Amino acid sequence: MLSSISPATGRLLISEPFMMDPNFKRSVILITEYSDAGAMGFVLNHASDMLLGDIIPEIAYSELPLFKGGPVGANTLHFIHRCPEKIEGGIEIWDGVYWGGDFEMVKELANTYQLNDTEIRFFIGYSGWSEGQLDAELMDDTWIVANKFNPDIFFNHNEESLWKEVVISLGHRYAHIANFPENPALN
Repeated sequence: MLSSISPATGRLLISEPFMMDPNFKRSVILITEYSDAGAMGFVLNHASDMLLGDIIPEIAYSELPLFKGGPVGANTLHFIHRCPEKIEGGIEIWDGVYWGGDFEMVKELANTYQLNDTEIRFFIGYSGWSEGQLDAELMDDTWIVANKFNPDIFFNHNEESLWKEVVISLGHRYAHIANFPENPALN
């Protein structure tokens, strides 16, 4: 159960195959914070139509993609990375995966082309749950929790296939749902 999550550790939430909410349809969410007060995370596989340069024009390496982290705080920018030797101040949320850090360093690294999209992901907005909300959704089988994962799966994979690949990586118990049609009425 999700109650073993703490703010210092990450878990993946995988939406059940028939979730129709467009914010979370076939989503993989990295939980970055979980406490009695609620939870927070980022949708890893919903690319936006924007690039980093669209919201920060002074960035030289402006082609870094932006992802829709979730429907909350759509005017905020967040990032996760796996280069703590380059970006100080991040919070380790999983083995070698960090949330946030010194944004001035990030801008300098982007301006000198010392970052790439296999090291860092930028998000507009985030996913958030109030006290008890995520636990209730888990009781309703809205999400599948992955306690173990390889970060390469979301830093190196196409966001369109990420949900399917994560579901398959959960093993035989879940692999069959990876091939469910998005809309069962069309089957």
